[in-house]
Amino acid sequence: MNPKNTYHKALTIAGSDSGGGAGIQADIKSFSANGVYGMSAITAITAQNTMGVQGIHPVPLDSIRQQIVSIMDDIGTDAIKTGMLHSSGVIQTIRDTLQGYSTPHLVVDPVMVATSGDKLLEDDAIQTMIEVMLPMATLITPNLPEAEIILTRKIETYEQTRQAAKDLANTGARAVLLKSGHSREAQVNDLLYLADQDELLEFPHTRVNTGNTHGTGCTLASAIAAWLARGEPVREATRKGLDYTFQAIEKGSAYRLGQGHGPVHHFYHFWK
Repeated sequence: MNPKNTYHKALTIAGSDSGGGAGIQADIKSFSANGVYGMSAITAITAQNTMGVQGIHPVPLDSIRQQIVSIMDDIGTDAIKTGMLHSSGVIQTIRDTLQGYSTPHLVVDPVMVATSGDKLLEDDAIQTMIEVMLPMATLITPNLPEAEIILTRKIETYEQTRQAAKDLANTGARAVLLKSGHSREAQVNDLLYLADQDELLEFPHTRVNTGNTHGTGCTLASAIAAWLARGEPVREATRKGLDYTFQAIEKGSAYRLGQGHGPVHHFYHFWK
């Protein structure tokens, strides 16, 4: 046999979540649910559950490089999503490795703090993230607390949020999705800023009353990366990724898993 079908492919470069709700586990679930073949390069192994992060074991830098090279030299990818990049060395290793390859799309989720409040990025890596990873990105997906760290200012009003979405593009990213889930409003209004067009788009939805929000940022960034891998432009990939994630949160609210922040329902399309 000589099969003619090919997969759309996406690579996640991120930490592992032993509880399965976030990290590469959530990324690959999200890739799969959105019709893409998922691959991974693990940056750190975490001991983690719905209650929080109990431990972080960094993967050696050369192993991270080898994982990426193994995938890119053989399979290749249509999009890359990055998540937990906990140190300056990890960020620089990824940058140096990816420079040897053509990467159509890079979605950077600038993970700094877990839903539980546990810090996932070393202090000296924040500036490296801003200077090294964000300028490489097709799209960055910070939440409000992460945006405040990147911009070194508070974001408290809707007008400040709109301005922040635009200012985040000064990092060099071609597009910014500023997530508003950390706001206290009943209506969540995520903002997409397309730097090339100088266009700001609003994506409103009603907040779901649920504690099952573990891994939502990973899930969303991966869903968008999946649709970029499938050939959608940033605007449409973002819309489809947000729609998928909102449904995953809503459907996941009916379940109970663990004693803390449970996961979203990645496969709501396929089983209840």
